[in-house]
Order: sequence, then structure tokens, then C-alpha cells
Amino acid sequence: MASADSPRVIARRSAISRMVRTITSPYYRYRHAKVLHSLRVGVAMLVSILATTGINIPHGIWSSVTLLVVIGGLQHHGNIRKKAADRAAGTLLGAAIGLVLILLQNLTGSLPLTYVLMSIVAGICAWFAIGSSGYIGLLTAITMCIVAGHGDNLIDVGLWRTLNVLIGIVIALAFSFALPLHATYSWRYGIADNLRECARIYTRLLAGATTDEDEQVKHFLAINKRLVQLRSLMPSVAKEIDVPQARLEEIQRLHRQMLSSLELLATGPLMHADAAARAAYAQVCGVEVRAVRGTLLA
Repeated sequence: MASADSPRVIARRSAISRMVRTITSPYYRYRHAKVLHSLRVGVAMLVSILATTGINIPHGIWSSVTLLVVIGGLQHHGNIRKKAADRAAGTLLGAAIGLVLILLQNLTGSLPLTYVLMSIVAGICAWFAIGSSGYIGLLTAITMCIVAGHGDNLIDVGLWRTLNVLIGIVIALAFSFALPLHATYSWRYGIADNLRECARIYTRLLAGATTDEDEQVKHFLAINKRLVQLRSLMPSVAKEIDVPQARLEEIQRLHRQMLSSLELLATGPLMHADAAARAAYAQVCGVEVRAVRGTLLA
């Protein structure tokens, strides 16, 4: 019986080992970033449902909505802290404004006045939504509508929705730091992938090997695409490792210069020479080519 169960036990241990490695290793977390983020948001959603609908808190759906708004699009540790705080601040501010509008409606009984005030608040939020406080402004307006409706919600409905918003924020902030992916690792691994590809292209170009033009263009496009994606990570990287963003910009600028040089090399006179001339050039420059390739890979 023990021998029959051994392969199953070994497979189970292997699966557990892979899971632990995925969770603890920066590289595996980079490789499986979308899976980990999906699991984090999915578990947080389940908790929000159990914390509200599961115990019959009215309007519990808004807890889940708030949760998704706060952390649904947050992945890297460098942007979680600021953006989660901004989103929480906007949600709380919007809930407070919504309650004030409900109270004002109950006192005045004037729906037109409520509509005008809501429109003014929305305009003010839109002003801030296109600036540095974009998240706060946008979520303030959204939460105001969630809590107050069009000003015709009852005060107990507004209070319940405010409570659900607060529950959603707490759950979101708690899960926002669960297994975050550091932007620094994504940026470094992306740069490393590009440098390896540059090393392969450089070696092929100067080793006398022929390369299909369409395939070559495909490789350059892939490198360029990755380089553009890496640029969006730099603000988060700068926060995580406390390095001036200008230094990261310089690294990416040098990388782009290297890529431009490779593109010039790929379209230069050497690439249009015959096979004998390219082989002779490769033989003369062989040591230098290996040195440059080694530097790129290092």
C-alpha cells in the first residue's frame, strides 16, 4: 500500500513545493503575477460577501463594489500604498457628501436643489479627476451617487451603504498587501529579457548568420513593446527602492540607444554583403563579439 501511494504522495509534495516557490520567489511571482492578483481579489471578494450578505447586512453589494474599485486594478507594491490610500480617501469623502445631501433633501424637500448640488459636486470632482488627485476626485463623485442616489435615498439606506463602503475599504486595504508583486522585480526581469534578446540579435548579426527580415522586425517590435511597458513601472520602482526616477530614465535611455544601434547595424552595409565577406568580418571580430555578448548577458 505504501509503495502504491508513493507516486501520489510525491506528486502532492511536488505541487505544494511549486506553490510555495511561486509565492515566495520574486521570479515566480513575476511569472504568475496575474494569477496571484486574481486569487487575491477573488478571496477578498468572498470575504466581503461573507462579511455583509452572509450576515444579512442590507445593501451588502456595495461592499464588494468598493472592494473592486479600491484594489481591482492595483498590482505592484509601489503603487498600492498611495493609490489605495487615495481611493479610500475618495470613497470616504463621497460617502460623507452623500449623507449630507440626503439630510439636506430631508430638511428642504427640494429635489431640484439636490440635483443642482450634486451636479456642482460632480463638476468639482471632475476638475480634480484630471489632475494629480484623479482617483480621489473620481471616487468621491461615484461614492456620492452610491450613497445618496439622486438625493432621494432614505437616511437609513445612506447609512447602510456608507457602512458597506467602509467594510469594503477595510477588506480591500487588508488584502492589498497580500502577496504584492514588486514593480522593481518586474522592471529588472523585463530589462533582463530585453538584454538577452539584444545579445542574441547582436550575435546573429555579427556572426555571419543570415536572418529573415520579417523575423528580425518581429524581434525588434517585441523588444520595443516591452521597453514601453517597463516605462510605466518606473514611478513604482522609484518608490520601492528609493532611487530618483531620473536615474531609471537614464537606464532606459541607454537601453533605447543600444536598440537603435542594433537596428542600424541590421540595416547597414554589412548585412547586404555576400556570405564570404560577412564570414571574414565575423572571424576578425569574433573575440569582440563574444565580449559584447557576455556583457549584455551579465
